[in-house]
This record gives sequence, C-alpha cells and structure tokens, in this order.
Amino acid sequence: MSSDFQVSPLADVCLKIGSGATPRGGKEAYRGGDFALIRSQNVYNEGFTPGGLAFINKEQADQLSNVEVMPGDVLLNITGDSVARCCSVPDNALPARVNQHVSILRADEKHLHGDYLRYFLISRKSQNLLLALASGGATRNALTKGMLESFLIQLPPFSQQKAIAHILGTLDDKIELNRRTNETLEGIAKALFKSWFVDFDPVRAKVEGRPTGLPDEISELFPDSFEESELGGIPSGWSCSSVYDLADYVNGASHSSKTLNENRLGYPVIKINELKNGFTDQTKYWDADFKDKHLVVSGDILFSWSGNPDTSIGTFVWSKQDGLLNQHIFKVVPQNSKWRSFVLSVLRSNQGSFADIARDKQTTGLGHVTVKDLKEMMCPIASVNVMSSFSALTDDIFNRCQNLILQIDVLKDLRDALLPRLISGELRVPDVEKMLEEVGI
Repeated sequence: MSSDFQVSPLADVCLKIGSGATPRGGKEAYRGGDFALIRSQNVYNEGFTPGGLAFINKEQADQLSNVEVMPGDVLLNITGDSVARCCSVPDNALPARVNQHVSILRADEKHLHGDYLRYFLISRKSQNLLLALASGGATRNALTKGMLESFLIQLPPFSQQKAIAHILGTLDDKIELNRRTNETLEGIAKALFKSWFVDFDPVRAKVEGRPTGLPDEISELFPDSFEESELGGIPSGWSCSSVYDLADYVNGASHSSKTLNENRLGYPVIKINELKNGFTDQTKYWDADFKDKHLVVSGDILFSWSGNPDTSIGTFVWSKQDGLLNQHIFKVVPQNSKWRSFVLSVLRSNQGSFADIARDKQTTGLGHVTVKDLKEMMCPIASVNVMSSFSALTDDIFNRCQNLILQIDVLKDLRDALLPRLISGELRVPDVEKMLEEVGI
C-alpha cells in the first residue's frame, strides 16, 4: 500500500451502516406502490439488477424510514449465498428501502467518496476478506453490523479517490453502453422472429390485402393464405417441427471427483454461475480426460435446463475461453448450420414456456426441462427461402452481439486488473489515464 494512504474502519468514514426489514407477512405483504424494496437478488458486484424488484406502499415505507436509500448509497448483501455482493444504487431505483439481507453504507463525503467505497469493496482482496468474515457464522454466511463497522478501508487523498472512481467508472460506463446496445440488437432480432414466425404478420397482411412493409424481394417469399396444422393455422406450404428436432442437444457430464480450485489446472467447468457471471474464484477446474463433445468454445449455444425456474433456466451464447459442459446444461448444435439464428431465436422466444415447465416440476427450489419436453414443444418451419432471408437479416445482428460481448469481457478484464493496483497505490491515476487514452477509451 502507498505510504500516503491512510487506513480507517468504515465506522469512522460512513454516516450510516445498517440493514432493513421485510414488512410483516413476508413477501406476501408486498402491496405494490411507489417505493422499491431492494433485496439481495437486486445487488450484484457488476451493478444493480432491477429484475424481481419488490414494491411497497407509503405506509410500509414509512415503517422502514430508518433505512431509506439515498442517492449515492452503497448496498452490500450481508447474509446467505450472495453475501458480500455490492453495488451502488441508481437514481432510477429511488425512492427505495432495503430488507434485512441488505446493508446501506453511506459514505461521509468529507473523507470517503461513495463510488470509491463501492470499488474498494468489490476488489478481490476485500471480497475475500468479507467472505472469510461471513463464513464464521454458526449456521449460514452472515456479516454483522459490528463486522462492517470495524472493516478497514484504505483511504487515498479524497481527490485521488474521486479520480480512481472516475477511471473505473469510465470502463463500467462503456461496459454498460455495450450491454444496452446488445439489448437493442437482440430486441430487433426478437421482434423480427415474432413477426414472421409467431404472429405471421407478412402473411396476414397479404391475406388482408395490405402491404407487408418488407422489401418486395422478401415479401414475395411469403404465401398469401393459411392452412391447418397441429399448431393451428400456419402459412400455406410451411411445416411443423419439434424444438428437439431442430438441433442436437449434447448434455454435459459431472466433473466433481477431480475438480480443482486453487491450482486452476485443466479446463474450467461451465455451470449456471459461469453462464451468468463468467469465471470467478468459485469456478471449478477439471484436469482429467473428457469427451470432445463436452468441450465448449466461444460462440456455442448453451441451454441451461436445470435449476431455479426463474433465474437458471435460460439460453446463452458462450463468449469466454474454452470450458467443459456441466451435466445440467445442453450444448445446442443446429441440424442445419444456416439455421443457427433461427434455433437461437426459437429457444429464446420460448423462455417463458421453459420457465413454466420447470416450475411445474419444481422440487426443493429446482426445476428442469427434459428432452421429452423439447420433443413435445412444436414450432413452425418456413420455406427454405424465408429461412434463408431470416438468417441473412439476423446472423449479422447476432454476430455484432457476440463481438460486443467479447468487448465487454476485455473491458471487464482491464477494469479488474486496474482495480487492485489503483486502490493499493501501485498504479497512479495519470499513468492510467494516459494508458486508456492510447487504447481509445
């Protein structure tokens, strides 16, 4: 650590350290309203996640007025498997309160910059210390108020804290911009798939004598009538197929007996956590023989078929280094290589149905989607020319999405490499600013 960096317990540089509560009646008491109730599932080191955000009314919020979330507050998960996850709260999530699993850390801006606090807490060193503290509990992981108050933070001069936060924030902003661009591109592909293969908009327009809104050369590919099928009315000349018949679904294998963590030898094992968060300190590695079909490379379509129906069942495109497939994930290999975008769109468009299927079989928090389910799920198949046109329009979209994901990975690696060196004082801000300028950031 740099000699001009002070060290202080959080209690001395925070105006507030405290967690909230759940309104009486538990989650059944969420009455809706203008106040968000932030829970551990909304707090990630990568940032605030609004999915599943609960809402309470003013009466309930007034009962939790001592844990009102203010602009610039840092939120830290303090119990359970998500303990130590940390983020800053965005302004668009306010007004808000927190429940008992989340602690508010409010920096005293006389000594501590709020964004610097967040980056300090998500650094690998701090995360390891927090996890070690939390694991000392008798029953489950937990961080007490006393632990947080006595937790030591390195304090560069305030101007340096602000500069460090700005540098790391610039990288995070670019990551977020790429994510939003990705969402927009995927939304376009999703809308096109729904229009052509779910709502049959071009065919309906022709039946009703309206323009399809498509270029003439594409519009001419669609029929002007419907015919009956096992799916009901579909465009004339089209057929039906099970989702299973569109691709080979290669299931992974258990790699538990020879997994390594500290040495990181062999290939990383890809589980749902790796699909959602990339490789972390919790990733297991396999250093024994494996089947070639279980190798996953960048660009592979992966379908997580087992786990929590609402958070684990999903379709992903792999973008990281090569890894090995876990037994709860299918690698999806389209029967026709030109149909890759179509197969990916079919799987993603049925996300809600997959979640419902898994929920119907849910036991002890887990559900699953089987081969039988994939065989029973049907979808319409258009003419070769329509399928080729869809691929021509969407392949570029998905390739751009893949490139954006790869850029995000590079930016995250750069941020994660800079974070500990900036916080320790090993690397100074002017040096980093010059480096980022040279690479165009």
